[in-house]
Amino acid sequence: MTRIYVGTCSWSDHAPFYPEGLPANQQIAYYAQHFPIVEINSTFYRPMPARNYALWAERTPPGFLFDVKPHRQLTFHDRERPPDGTAHGAWSVAMEPLREAGKLGCLTFQFAPWVTDNDQNRAYLRRLRDWHPTDPISIEFRHRSWLEGEGVPGLLELLREQRLGLTVVDEPQVGSGSVPTLLSVTTPSLSVVRFHGRNARTWYKRGGAASERFDYLYSGAELREWVPGVVALAEGAETLHLLFNNNAQDYAVQNARQLRMLLRELGQHEVVEPVG
Repeated sequence: MTRIYVGTCSWSDHAPFYPEGLPANQQIAYYAQHFPIVEINSTFYRPMPARNYALWAERTPPGFLFDVKPHRQLTFHDRERPPDGTAHGAWSVAMEPLREAGKLGCLTFQFAPWVTDNDQNRAYLRRLRDWHPTDPISIEFRHRSWLEGEGVPGLLELLREQRLGLTVVDEPQVGSGSVPTLLSVTTPSLSVVRFHGRNARTWYKRGGAASERFDYLYSGAELREWVPGVVALAEGAETLHLLFNNNAQDYAVQNARQLRMLLRELGQHEVVEPVG
């Protein structure tokens, strides 16, 4: 029976979810009372020291999981500094407190939207296992060239060979900077789904808060449409991470709770409950 973890991307973006006056350093503990997993995306904007990871581990109960986004340099968002082994090594060392606590869920590489499918970028995929030999890794492509056309079967085989998961996405289909939803499991231990919302109007918005770009509340009908897809992924993966990135207001929290309830009612797989 597949274990399904449902949560959100980030815990600090959902202001209406928290009690008024709750200190910021207590938010993760409160969040962990309601969800068993979260994605850390603050690490994308600046490298975090090991003490931050240690504090997050200390403030959450046993069994809680953190999926971690790498710093923007490691996913080609920094055009002036390409990824290198030194940056990968520093990040890996900093995350050690999560490994020691058994709370490192997955490394979530979300490539920049201008990173296209070519030999050089496929070679980078092959290097990831050199830098992170044992950590679960999932890859989110953001340029359409990766998941359309004749190269897709070869890409999926490459991911399987390198033990890299394909991050499945739900997002608006608008141009080359969006990718289709491909329900494919390339690592039998784990499959990750990230729900970005379907706000086509703001998908290419530059500047401002991320919540403006991902300002979308899924309807109950849209979430119900996803249940068969979750079941299909569960047929090939021992664990699923379902994470909502529609982080305007508390939309991600609302939708995570709704999808979790739908999956509980289905009763086919273990929907992991929060410990707190």
